Amino acid sequence: MGMFSRSRLTYHRKLFLGLVIYSWLLVGCFALFQYHREKQFKAEEVNSRLQVLNEFIIAHLDSTGKVELPPCDIVGLRISVIDGNGKVIFDNSSDSLPKASHIDREEVIKAMQTGEGYTLRRHSESTGGTYFYSAKRGKGYLVRTAVPYSMTLDRLLTTDYAFLWFIALVTAGMCVIGFFVTRRVGKHIERLSAFAEKAERGERIVDIEPFPRDELGNISNHIVRLYAKLQQAIAERDREHRQAICEQQEKMRIKRQLTNNINHELKTPVASMQLCLETLIDHKELPVEKREDFINRCYAANKRLQSLLIDVSTLTRIEDGGESFAREALSVSDIVAEICDEYEELARNKGFEIRNKVTPVTINGNMSLLFSIFRNLIDNALAYSEGSLIEIRVLEETDHHVTLALADNGKGVAKEHLPRIFERFYRVDKGRSRLLGGTGLGLSIVKNAVHWHGGTIRAINREQGGLLFVFTLNKQP
Repeated sequence: MGMFSRSRLTYHRKLFLGLVIYSWLLVGCFALFQYHREKQFKAEEVNSRLQVLNEFIIAHLDSTGKVELPPCDIVGLRISVIDGNGKVIFDNSSDSLPKASHIDREEVIKAMQTGEGYTLRRHSESTGGTYFYSAKRGKGYLVRTAVPYSMTLDRLLTTDYAFLWFIALVTAGMCVIGFFVTRRVGKHIERLSAFAEKAERGERIVDIEPFPRDELGNISNHIVRLYAKLQQAIAERDREHRQAICEQQEKMRIKRQLTNNINHELKTPVASMQLCLETLIDHKELPVEKREDFINRCYAANKRLQSLLIDVSTLTRIEDGGESFAREALSVSDIVAEICDEYEELARNKGFEIRNKVTPVTINGNMSLLFSIFRNLIDNALAYSEGSLIEIRVLEETDHHVTLALADNGKGVAKEHLPRIFERFYRVDKGRSRLLGGTGLGLSIVKNAVHWHGGTIRAINREQGGLLFVFTLNKQP
């Protein structure tokens, strides 16, 4: 099998061999046709000369009743007169007339039917020689002349082979040209075949040399480009598939982490409530002041637990795709103004001033998520910045998005904590955060709500002190 595959003809050789066979077969048929045609033409030329003699003999025979030999230079000319029944009544080549009927001779049959006829080469039974016969019909008889089929006549009837040699040379030249043409086509086919084999194995094909600019080359280039696009589409599909798997795995990891963090965060308020309730149940004799203190602690723990559950629910809804959040045309400046009014008294009590410098701007977003963004950022500044000023303003507005900034003049965040402040349950000061009732999910909710609006958010420590949040919101989804 291996020997057969090595000895197998290439497409170029098969094509060239087929072209050579076809060319020589065509030339052979043409040469054979031309050979017979030229030979027939020369035979008819000889017949014409003999027919002139036949006419002369017939004319003399009709006028004198005698057979007279015409003046000619033909050596061995034989003259016969045959009656309508095929009987030879005159023959100048022998002393006795042939007794056999000539009615079935080819030249006699043709002469009786058409007026004249000839036979190229036939053996004579009476003389034993070979002759070229030419017959012509007279009035009730035939005159037949014949010349011996000698070397002279043979050379006269021989076809001129010069044109055959010319055709053979032209054909050989065409075969040489055909070799280079078929080799070019063959290389195209071989390259395309090698490409098809690689494509069948699914190999990645890059930087392939372009095919020549002809019909076959254009088809080959189209096939290569289609396969390259198919490879690109498959690679893109595989990449998206891997990315989807990674995202799914990351979501599962985050959910497991979130579950673990929630369990951890729930322990503190639940344990606090349980301790307070157990104390109240086991010590009914406690003074009223103590009982109220335990009840207030239990209420605070419950509020913290409620806030935690609300934040977890909000965060889960956003991360699950946010389909439950509807979009509508909203005025960001109106939302900020409402939140500033809401926090005015609380901020004053904590020694803060909130400056609203947001200019009128409208986006297509979700009201509850926008409220969550600004409330959590203000809560974060009031609780942890230790400053006295919160300022909200628009940095940039385009046809597609708006960029806002919320800054405080507090102490900022240490550099090592800054990249992680948007993580779930991450606290810069864990003890103080829990003491203030924070859930550790506020900034994570802010980040996911901004992402839901097609934007990004980052936190920067200001040079003059304090923390600056810069975030964008797309005007359209």
